[in-house]
Amino acid sequence: MTDASPPGGKPIPPAAGATPAIAQWIAAKTAHPDALIFFRMGDFFEMLFGDAEVASAALDIALSYRGEHQGEKVPLCGVPAHAYESYLARLIRQGFRVAICDQMETPEEQKRRKAPTIRREVVRLVTPGTVTEEALLEASRPAWLLALAPAGDRLGAAWLDVTTGAFGTESLPQADLSALLARLEPAEILAPEELARTPALAMLAERIAHVAPPRDGTRRVAEAFAVATLDGFGSFAPEEVAAAAMAVDYVKLTQAGALPRLAPPVPTGGRGFLQMDGATRRSLEILRSERGDPRHSLLGAVDRTVTPAGSRELAARLAAPLADAAPIAARHDAVGFLLAADAVRGGLRAALKGAPDMARALARLSLDRFAPRDLGAICEGLRRAEAMARTLDAAAGVPPMPPLVAAARDALCPAESPRAELARALADPLPARLEDGGLVTVGYDGELDALRRLRDGAREAIAALQMELAQAWGVASLKIRHHQQFGFLAEVPAAAGERLLREAPKEGARAPVHRQTMANAMRFTCAALAELDRRVAEAGDQAAKRERLVAQHLRRLCLSAAPGIAAAAAAMAELDVHAAGAELAADGRWCRPEMTERADFAVLAGRHPVVETALARARGPAFVPNDCDLSPGRRLCLLTGPNMAGKSTFLRQNALLAILAQAGLFVPAEAARIGLVDRLFSRVGAADDIAGGRSTFMVEMAETAAILNQATARSLVVLDEVGRGTATWDGLAIAWAVLEALHDRIRCRTIFATHFHELTALAGKLPELTPSTMQVREWRGEVVFEHRVGPGAAERSWGVHVARLAGVPRPVLTRAGDVLKALEARARGLDPLSEELPLFARSAPAAPPAAPDHPALAALAALDADSLTPRAALDELYRLKSLMETVAKAPD
Repeated sequence: MTDASPPGGKPIPPAAGATPAIAQWIAAKTAHPDALIFFRMGDFFEMLFGDAEVASAALDIALSYRGEHQGEKVPLCGVPAHAYESYLARLIRQGFRVAICDQMETPEEQKRRKAPTIRREVVRLVTPGTVTEEALLEASRPAWLLALAPAGDRLGAAWLDVTTGAFGTESLPQADLSALLARLEPAEILAPEELARTPALAMLAERIAHVAPPRDGTRRVAEAFAVATLDGFGSFAPEEVAAAAMAVDYVKLTQAGALPRLAPPVPTGGRGFLQMDGATRRSLEILRSERGDPRHSLLGAVDRTVTPAGSRELAARLAAPLADAAPIAARHDAVGFLLAADAVRGGLRAALKGAPDMARALARLSLDRFAPRDLGAICEGLRRAEAMARTLDAAAGVPPMPPLVAAARDALCPAESPRAELARALADPLPARLEDGGLVTVGYDGELDALRRLRDGAREAIAALQMELAQAWGVASLKIRHHQQFGFLAEVPAAAGERLLREAPKEGARAPVHRQTMANAMRFTCAALAELDRRVAEAGDQAAKRERLVAQHLRRLCLSAAPGIAAAAAAMAELDVHAAGAELAADGRWCRPEMTERADFAVLAGRHPVVETALARARGPAFVPNDCDLSPGRRLCLLTGPNMAGKSTFLRQNALLAILAQAGLFVPAEAARIGLVDRLFSRVGAADDIAGGRSTFMVEMAETAAILNQATARSLVVLDEVGRGTATWDGLAIAWAVLEALHDRIRCRTIFATHFHELTALAGKLPELTPSTMQVREWRGEVVFEHRVGPGAAERSWGVHVARLAGVPRPVLTRAGDVLKALEARARGLDPLSEELPLFARSAPAAPPAAPDHPALAALAALDADSLTPRAALDELYRLKSLMETVAKAPD
């Protein structure tokens, strides 16, 4: 990283006159100036100086002061080492980067070196895009690290997830960066400083680390994967390789030189995916709502997966639907197979429910930053994968297993599975940390069992020695206690202790040696206690070392089988998605869409998946389904009708059906025939861009321009209220021209919703335009919105009625009604669609203006304003006023 500044903007203190520990902290901070330093001091991670002030505010913990540096007290705040992950998670979620500076030796090793302080080193840099701890991760979402390398008007992009090893690259025009950001929603972005200042990235400054692309990217990436050339991974543009090298180097930096297990980079090139820009993704709320809530998004409505990995895979499919018929059909085949096979689907979901996240456990094992539960996750995950394989084997026969399901079944059982060895080795239950001991079960390792017996047998030895010392010293209440610094000590009442000091023998294995005096007791040691302490400590240390060796052996077993384990984890996630799609179709009357290469779009009784789910959860009224036909001959639907009648719902509904179908899921409809969509555009709703200095109308026009410049004949466009952000005639003119361009030039499938009822006159001029309206009826003086789409055009907008529903005061509504009647009467005499206006042909030469018939107007027309002096202009003004008064007084 370059040009970093310390959090809070405070300078790093000078090293002159620093204590050894402070000097270590200054060295770590100088190496990582843009990170908070977690500085290990005993049982705490401390933050010092400016870091302490920033962290105390961010974590809401006390700020204290200890010691001095250059005559000033040192600010200090700390968090317990055993619970640091929860504090770390809070800092990472607030956008901080944290460098872990840990103790690299024990106090005893420091003493043997005769060093002034314990050796400490930065062992890891924790950033939003490189975290691996479960407490810091969102289980159902990937944590993408995105690297960007500019190359002229193009951009190399590489994204990887250190928690699963997924790695992709793409070369794209810089104009498509916003769409990529919206698709990936990266946790962290690497970009050169000049690129970070561009509009697409300026709003994400807190997520950006300034990194320059390396000059030797190919060599760096090849070394990371231990290959001589990248040709075996695919064809990469130079900017793609540069971005991939940026990502790999950054991960190495954050992991102190180590690399997690990464899959080889896959050059996607954007090929084979349905293209959607950022505005479309926000409008359709695919992964989260506009308020950032994933529950009220498309993903939240359709997610029936039962594992975090399955949920991540489903989110990836919805974010990047396919655009090729064959892979889409393969996914539909898998969902259809599991929809028909209820028992198989139930067995798979039962095995998957509660299954551990093997992919992320494998990542922690590869970084040697694992806990006992990660080994347990591999063991349990493989056991469940085998159960899923048995379920699928029982279903073999008729109908034949689809290719995707068959391939997943083959991947569920790796050829070199460590499951049996792990099952034999791991204890139940597993400890939370390796340091706690108890990872390995009794009987797996004979040497470890012997050391444990020696360690645990100390209890009997302590009890026996306690009895011996009580008899030898004549103190029946003597108790042996363990002190962290002094080891085993014999504790006696104060009076008995005074007697021992006077009368006890001074030599021998049981001769008491005074160590501590307390309020009501005294503590002694002796040679026998010291020997016992030494034997117990050695046995415990040796048992702990042996258990760590066994843990490393089990880790190596998992890593040697990592490709098979990763494939099994991916197969489980894929089957989870297919089974969830089948479950959704079974519960919600969803159908398999017929996908074609033609420009079809015919939906029978389609429903909005998010709105329907929300109504069901709230136990509200049933969703009203609607047909939609944008097939050749009627590919442009002009939709009119009042607000609150469901126009926006209908627009988004059909766009979401295309996403679901091309993601490989069934759709909420009675039947659907959908021609493959290459680009999807949705301009629904209005919002300004205050930070970018753009008004609501400017945002609307920019999004409309993107559609007109990028849409093709295979695209699907849904547009709502184009032109409503400006004056009526301006807006009508813009909407008119846009509608003609979509019909005549682009020729794409379009739903165009509008309040400009004048546009319905185009139905006779544009042969493939079909007018439709949201049906409304009046009953007992009230307006009822039926939420149904029917043929024809709306006669009015019912805006005053909607205002009444919103609670606008009655006097205002009455006045609005009167004004509306007057305006409608005036509009009937100013028909903008008369053949006199040039709406269907080029403009004719303008006729000369009629001569004014008022004397004052005639005099004004005869004036040469440019030749008048100020005095003459004033005289002419008085003359014109006199003419006006004379004419006004004249009799009719």
